[in-house]
Amino acid sequence: MNLKNELNQIARNAKNACGFLSGLSSGTKNKVLADMAAALLSRKNAIIKANKKDVSFARQKGLPKAFIERLILDGKRIKSMSDSLLELVKLPDPIGGVIRAWMRPNGLWIHKVRVPIGVIAIIYESRPNVTSDCIGLCFKSGNSVILRGGSEALNSNLSIYNALISVLKKHNIPQGSVNMVATKDRKAVDVLLKLNDYIDLVMPRGGAQLIEKVISASRIPVIKHDKGLCHVYVDEWAELNMAQEICFNAKVQRPGVCNAMESMLVHRDAAVRFLPGMLNKFKQAGVEIRGCPLTRRIVKGVRPATEKDYRTEYLDLILSVKVVDNLAEAISHINTYGSHHSDSIITDNYENALAFLNQVDSACVYVNASTRFTDGYQFGLGAEIGISTDKLHARGPMGLEELTTYKYMVFGSGQVRNG
Repeated sequence: MNLKNELNQIARNAKNACGFLSGLSSGTKNKVLADMAAALLSRKNAIIKANKKDVSFARQKGLPKAFIERLILDGKRIKSMSDSLLELVKLPDPIGGVIRAWMRPNGLWIHKVRVPIGVIAIIYESRPNVTSDCIGLCFKSGNSVILRGGSEALNSNLSIYNALISVLKKHNIPQGSVNMVATKDRKAVDVLLKLNDYIDLVMPRGGAQLIEKVISASRIPVIKHDKGLCHVYVDEWAELNMAQEICFNAKVQRPGVCNAMESMLVHRDAAVRFLPGMLNKFKQAGVEIRGCPLTRRIVKGVRPATEKDYRTEYLDLILSVKVVDNLAEAISHINTYGSHHSDSIITDNYENALAFLNQVDSACVYVNASTRFTDGYQFGLGAEIGISTDKLHARGPMGLEELTTYKYMVFGSGQVRNG
């Protein structure tokens, strides 16, 4: 079977499975998810062995450290993947939930009810934990899923996929419910994006090149999970010890992820008191600082920041720094240079905090907290498909409810329309 025919068959199988999935009880879904969580742990050694092949190949290719860090699986990360599936078990099943119900004067009862989207294709890059998260979320929300991971993580993804579909077989769930495109052929993405007769939604997760390709080529609606060019703004009213802890966490804890801080803004009146100690702490952690002229006057030895730096998602221990004159400049900078992902203000001034929350055009905005909390698990969503930087149909961490649409169910007693 050639590639086009193979992918058409996968998509047809996924479409055919939709009716079965939409009728599954919450109890059955939860039992399957619990068994999937157990399967990840029982096959941990096999998954790690497969992952080592991918990591070794990535190192041989000289891929960036941040890329490899996202690729690596160990016992702790597999346990976290298992825990995410168990968290989904605890969450309410969104399917069949009544969003709103009302009666019209003619006696019609109208219910706006959550239903699955249908077939979701997810195209993603190096993080193999995405495989289990997406399978779990799509299954509980009643959607069929077609996964196309990056070639650099193929061994890891297949090992995780095989562990989880073994559970589906045990419970007699149709094979088309969960699908993986196992080829490294890049043409597979082009074919998938044209299967609009079967696929209802495409979600790309990865770098700018992948996102742009999917948006330009897709005949199917797209929700993109774009880069995370996140900011922390240290206001003139900030408590500086707290600001230092938050900024350090946002940049250093895990620099290779989309919710890490890439650019730090500091109010001019706080800069002299804040920057020397903060930048020294960053340098001790191996962070390369690229700063504006005033930053470089306050702290010697800082590399000059360029226009490009303020637009760059480093995913590494590199940080751009800018001193701003006021809150309005900080907000303008974030809305101009940011990716509308996650941004935070550190301040004890209520009015400034409120202005930041209302005027920064990002999916997640914080007051006095690290941007690192933008995560489905941290938000109590169990897991996430990704962080949507779109405004339609979902924004921010996409959990179970974001993987549903709705229909109107109308109950009558013989009503007919006149006029």
